[in-house]
Amino acid sequence: MLPSKVIHNKAGRCMPVLLAALIFAGCTGQAPQSPTANVQGSAQGTSDYYLQQMQQSSDDNKVDWQLLAIRALLKEGKLPQAKDQIGQLPQKLSDKQRQESLLLQAELQLTQQDANGASALLKQIDAGSLSKDQLARYYQLQIAAAQGHPSLDLLRALIAQEPLLTPADRQKNIDATWQALVQLTPEQLSNMVINANENILQGWLDLLSVYRTNGSNPDMLKAGISDWQKRYPYNPAAKMLPTPLGQVQNFQQSSTGKIALLLPLSGQAQVFANAIQRGFNDAKNGVLAQSQAPAQSSAQPATPSDSSAPATPPAIQTPGTSAPASQAAVSTSAAQANQPAASPSGAPAQTPTENTDNAAAQGQPAQQSSLAAQTAPPSSATQVQVYDTSSQPIDQVLAKARQDGATLVVGPLLKSNVEQLANVQTPLNILALNEPESVQNHPNLCYFALSPEDEARDAAHHMWDQGKRAPLLMVPRSSLGDRVSKAFATEWQKLGGNTVLQQQFGSTGELKQGINSGAGLRLSGTPITTQPQQPQGVTIAGLTIPAPVQDTPSSSADGGSVDSVYIVATQGEMALIKPMISMRTSSRSMVQLYASSRSNQAGAGPDYRLEMEGVQFSDAPLLSGSNPGLMQQAAKTFNNDYSLVRLYAMGVDAWTLANHFNEMRQLPGFQIKGETGSLNASQDCVINRKLIWNQYRQGQIVPAS
Repeated sequence: MLPSKVIHNKAGRCMPVLLAALIFAGCTGQAPQSPTANVQGSAQGTSDYYLQQMQQSSDDNKVDWQLLAIRALLKEGKLPQAKDQIGQLPQKLSDKQRQESLLLQAELQLTQQDANGASALLKQIDAGSLSKDQLARYYQLQIAAAQGHPSLDLLRALIAQEPLLTPADRQKNIDATWQALVQLTPEQLSNMVINANENILQGWLDLLSVYRTNGSNPDMLKAGISDWQKRYPYNPAAKMLPTPLGQVQNFQQSSTGKIALLLPLSGQAQVFANAIQRGFNDAKNGVLAQSQAPAQSSAQPATPSDSSAPATPPAIQTPGTSAPASQAAVSTSAAQANQPAASPSGAPAQTPTENTDNAAAQGQPAQQSSLAAQTAPPSSATQVQVYDTSSQPIDQVLAKARQDGATLVVGPLLKSNVEQLANVQTPLNILALNEPESVQNHPNLCYFALSPEDEARDAAHHMWDQGKRAPLLMVPRSSLGDRVSKAFATEWQKLGGNTVLQQQFGSTGELKQGINSGAGLRLSGTPITTQPQQPQGVTIAGLTIPAPVQDTPSSSADGGSVDSVYIVATQGEMALIKPMISMRTSSRSMVQLYASSRSNQAGAGPDYRLEMEGVQFSDAPLLSGSNPGLMQQAAKTFNNDYSLVRLYAMGVDAWTLANHFNEMRQLPGFQIKGETGSLNASQDCVINRKLIWNQYRQGQIVPAS
């Protein structure tokens, strides 16, 4: 018999072995744990990981891994691989797998710019069977498929998506909902029928009504929003206002106690500065009220009598611009001399502020007529002091204005001075009378300019609204023509149009040769190449949908395929171009012709008006009959030089903009019915103008139909 000590020692040595054996036996008794795939949850892994899991799976789990891999491939932008995997999915899928497959296919269609195909797939999905994560993606796909076009379906998708989002994404959702609301047309709103239980949607519509009813009065708008929040406490916007309305809460009226007017008082630009200053002072001193006359019911533009209207006097000729084709272009010598390009005789449509290449085309204002303010009333309390920008650097002028107690600055006018504003540190609010090459967003800075690019963008919207879809631009062979073509084409493609064609013409002598030969003008052009801004995708709830990019094929233009022509020409050039187009185009296939204000000048007699039969042209309201009394007074003051009349109108509107500076800067959608157009501001506070369109009919000028 062994001693007990020996027995205990052997037992002690055996225990670790026994424990290890028991542990090993326990491990071998359980199957290895493999990860599970949840197609209804979030997919945070990489496509490589999911594809590896798919290869290692041999059961029903394999399709789940494949669906997760497709989602990751789409997220990583690997579209060919995602499309290939979708094609390899088995035809027999479970209900959950089928719903996820439809979501993924819809997302693929959107990445391939097929919104209609995506919408068709989304209609096959049973939203009631989706998880919270899938629902957020489902509604985001619906929103992306709408491509920014406001509709009742888009609003419902945004409203349904909101409670599924994180707080950070909810603000984006609320802002997107508000953006869709304000873009609704009056027709859409009047025809909208909602269900009795759609309380959230009804609250949004009431908020829109409050905004449009009180938008021209910031104080009333503040009160209206507060009352709305009390009436709809459970609406998401009541707790988190749309960003534009949140700005209203901090709104303060701009001070116009003393305005510094910055203008060049010497040199070639002085004549333009004098016209602007005259309009500004007349608006401030109440001279406009003395010349007010009831607008004609037909909006007949004021035109000089056929026999007594003097020819437009010669304006200052900028050195280095002798060819008619470059009348509105900025010559190299003029730019170096800090002078605006002046129009030679007979080209009144061009102004010094046309020395502007806008950084990006600006969209047209939404239809919010109730948000419009009229010309600001005169004020005897406001002091105006003029500073000469041609005698000292702009930073010194601004410092002197501030030292003198100025509360707001209007100007400068010259583009070179406006370019310098971005580098000048000043607390003063500034309404610049031109635009820089590249617009920068500064909280105290707005840009107001009259430019051919403005007119081109407005023409694009006017022609699009009239149902035109195949436009041709006929422009001078000059930098002016290039600028107009680029602005029009960029805006046209924003509206959803295809590639725009352009046809350039040369001097008046070349046009006369063409009409003498009887050859006429064949409507044919070359595609305009634009460099659109890189589209930005939308990312909400972890789903990124790229912005739609139009694949715009070019089209030939030989009369039959062109349905409209936008012509940028002087009155003399139009008198040659219109008949030459008629030579090559039959009356049955005659396309609609549109012209810029460049063709609208004094001295258009009955023969010219009859020759222009059917042509539509744009111009500022003042020159389109909105205020005949003021137009008559201004035309007399400036000897029927329409270019100076337009600058006079710019001075009038500069006074109104100065009095509503903070509204334009801080209240999106705020408009002013000015003498140069219906004015509204972009996000960067670039003032956009919507012009008046008229038409020649039987020797008369009538509103365009």
